[in-house]
Amino acid sequence: MRYFLEVAYKGTKYAGFQVQQNANTIQAEVERALQICLRRIVKLTGASRTDAGVHAYQNYFHLDSEYELHDHYLYNLNSLLPPDIVVKTITKVAKDAHCRFDAISREYNYYIHSSKNPFLTDTAWFYPYTINLEALNEAATAIFKFTDFTSFSKRNTQNHTGHCSIMKSTWIKDNERLTYNVKSNRFLRGMVRGLVGTMIQVGRGQISLSEFHAIVEAKDCTKANFSTPAKGLFLSIIEYPASILLSNTRLFEH
Repeated sequence: MRYFLEVAYKGTKYAGFQVQQNANTIQAEVERALQICLRRIVKLTGASRTDAGVHAYQNYFHLDSEYELHDHYLYNLNSLLPPDIVVKTITKVAKDAHCRFDAISREYNYYIHSSKNPFLTDTAWFYPYTINLEALNEAATAIFKFTDFTSFSKRNTQNHTGHCSIMKSTWIKDNERLTYNVKSNRFLRGMVRGLVGTMIQVGRGQISLSEFHAIVEAKDCTKANFSTPAKGLFLSIIEYPASILLSNTRLFEH
């Protein structure tokens, strides 16, 4: 039987989502807890590889189990996991369902705050400069014209194409916090941070909208600005087709 594990985490203390040698990660912590619960070695498959310091309201793993998981596993898992990681749900899915390749879309938020706030230190970028919100949204709207975002992909990745279908792209101001919300069928490595950093240049008047267009069209990652810190980035939502879910799939919820 195959199960999806829905997880949320604060990534500040971790070297990323996926297991790495000589570094602690979200996957390593969850596999360690599962190994104790199930009394066997567990190898998880992850849905999205967030970088060091990036957070998630929602991300997924899948695993196979020879026997059915019962409701007490959720409690046991969370009692073993550190406070900055939670398994929110465990869901039975079709035996060939894949948490990475079956995802229909992913959605990210990037948070910026302009006033010093100790409660946002680890989860938003402190940027105490004037930014033109209208110019930001002109840049955010402009990306709907494009499908190739190679300029916003870090080098040495496993991506075979830079093409993405953007479904949502907008900046929202809420009191002192500025949020960029973007949704796509897929994302390239570093793409959201590259978009944010380059759009901020538009919002600051450092580059024009036409220059922003030229950066996208260049398909050259040296033209984009990747200086945005990881701590402001959150993976928010991953969507899946209903066809991969079995009846009465959500076994339990934290």
